[in-house]
Amino acid sequence: MTEPIATRVLTVNPQHPEPEPIRTAAAVIRSGGLVAFPTETVYGLGANALDSAALSRIFAAKQRPTADPLIVHICDSDQINLLAVDVPEAARRLAREFWPGPLTLVLKRAPDVPELVALGRDTVAVRMPAHPVARALINAADTPIAAPSANTFTRPSATSAQHVLDDLGGRIELVLDGGDAPIGVESTVVDLTQTPPVVLRPGGVLMDDLRRVIPDVQARTQYLSEDQAPDAASPGMMLKHYSPRARVMLFDGAADIVRVAIKDTAQRLIANQKKVGILATDEEAGGYTHLGARILALGSENALDVIARRLFGAMRALDAQHVDVILVHGFGKEGLGAVIWDRLVRAAEGRVITV
Repeated sequence: MTEPIATRVLTVNPQHPEPEPIRTAAAVIRSGGLVAFPTETVYGLGANALDSAALSRIFAAKQRPTADPLIVHICDSDQINLLAVDVPEAARRLAREFWPGPLTLVLKRAPDVPELVALGRDTVAVRMPAHPVARALINAADTPIAAPSANTFTRPSATSAQHVLDDLGGRIELVLDGGDAPIGVESTVVDLTQTPPVVLRPGGVLMDDLRRVIPDVQARTQYLSEDQAPDAASPGMMLKHYSPRARVMLFDGAADIVRVAIKDTAQRLIANQKKVGILATDEEAGGYTHLGARILALGSENALDVIARRLFGAMRALDAQHVDVILVHGFGKEGLGAVIWDRLVRAAEGRVITV
């Protein structure tokens, strides 16, 4: 069993990161260590993307199977040429439009990039984050940084430094605390090695925006079982992902009928001595207060960006209250609603209750 290590936490200004904590973190990366840091999407667990031994430590710290690829983060568009070959013009158009930002491009892997990045595949997933702390760290480390979400495998992604410590404290050298991640859900992943290009994971860049730049892009949501894990070309494709410890019951259907179903289900579970949590919009939360459930309001039904930003933290908060079951419904299946729906389906391990 690996001995615990002392995990340091350095606070850093999210908009204007101070040089000293960035230099310290960059030195850890260069020495083969692990640093958790904020991006605009979620917190990432970073290691030198060109150091196979450091990459192995990511998998060990996250308890992540070696069948789930990593995303490599860069701070300059020229660095794409270090990582990828035969980059198509569509990829360069997407990069010009959406980088820096929450978009990951799957490309043909360059020969010098360790196979462990893509777990033996001939591809590499590349992103240029927009968060000032992430960009400063990559620049100071002077190397691309591989960084999956900074949480243990299948858990809700970390959107704060405390979430990172809850999962990875004692397993990594350093956490850069830059406050809460602004978007709160992961990047969109587009596979440019296929024709037409395919969205493997919906995220911070929405489908309509992608189609403005590459009109033929397709959406191909996949829910892979553990047995199918080696087929994953992108992180976030496993059926069980973003999951709290509590069982998630995901409801789908007309809003008024779903609310009745959630109330009835909560009453039945509570009568059977189960601790129930409910994730709801601000507008509907008051209708559940009489049930005796733990209720967390995610935000207004008209502010899906707020709901997305709070979703993973709310799941973790209900876990901290030791609920047995979390009841939640979808928030539409278009635009950002589709991104939230994807995360909820995976949190519920594919079990959707249609009412």
